[in-house]
Amino acid sequence: MWIETLKDFIYIALELTVLFIVISFLISLLQGYIPYEKIEKKLAGKNRIVAALVSIVFAFITPFCSCSTIPVVVNMLKKKMPFGIVMIFLFASPVLDPTILTIMGVVLGWKVTIIYTIITSIFSIIIGVVLEALGFEKYVKNVVMSGYEDSNKKFNLKLAFKETMDLMKSVYPYLIIGAAIGAILHGLVPTEWISSVFGEDHWWLIPIAAIIGIPLYIRLSSMIPISQILIMKGMALGPVMAMMISSAGASLPEVILLKSIFKNELVVTFVLSVVAMSTISGFIFYLI
Repeated sequence: MWIETLKDFIYIALELTVLFIVISFLISLLQGYIPYEKIEKKLAGKNRIVAALVSIVFAFITPFCSCSTIPVVVNMLKKKMPFGIVMIFLFASPVLDPTILTIMGVVLGWKVTIIYTIITSIFSIIIGVVLEALGFEKYVKNVVMSGYEDSNKKFNLKLAFKETMDLMKSVYPYLIIGAAIGAILHGLVPTEWISSVFGEDHWWLIPIAAIIGIPLYIRLSSMIPISQILIMKGMALGPVMAMMISSAGASLPEVILLKSIFKNELVVTFVLSVVAMSTISGFIFYLI
């Protein structure tokens, strides 16, 4: 059994490694063609609909985890960008990583990935607009944080390779951890147990999965191989997607960082918003 588990781990790890390296390298090359200055002007523009859509695009082309999103958020706030637009980016950036979405498409299927992308984008926009309408901007602290500056990069193979290696150092370990957990689940956890406990159409499993996802701090790159195995074992798609979105959208390290730039009222609202987004998204997958 342990030999089969090891074989599963090697297979999953190799598959994800090849995908990760190739996709990350291509995205790094394409970064040189992204007009960041024009994007920032659109984000700060008066047309809020356009700004909201551009914020989603900006979240997609900036492949950051939940923690590394914070310096970008501070930079946007310092530039006096609309609060709602900044919040849209904050919610969307960790869950719309282009590399991870591509891997998700290969592993979980493109239909699931497209639905996931649409749902998270729509909810990020809704939450950002609502928070601004309710006046939550007053709960932002006056802080200064360095660590994020835009640069005009050109098409550069050497730079793309360096960025791929840097991304490997920060994200790849989590992907391997996810592969290891997925292999263990596949080889050692009985299919009958998962399908009997988590495979039933119990609606209450979805909010529980959404709440559990946050303190676990399972990055999206780790959750994909884990989700694949859980679904293969018979776990319902709704709870799997709820846990995936909540674990990517908010984590304990991120919440701690947010406390340095947001007051408690906004931090609590942020966490509750991620749980709500995860839960509702889970129900949508449940109904589909």
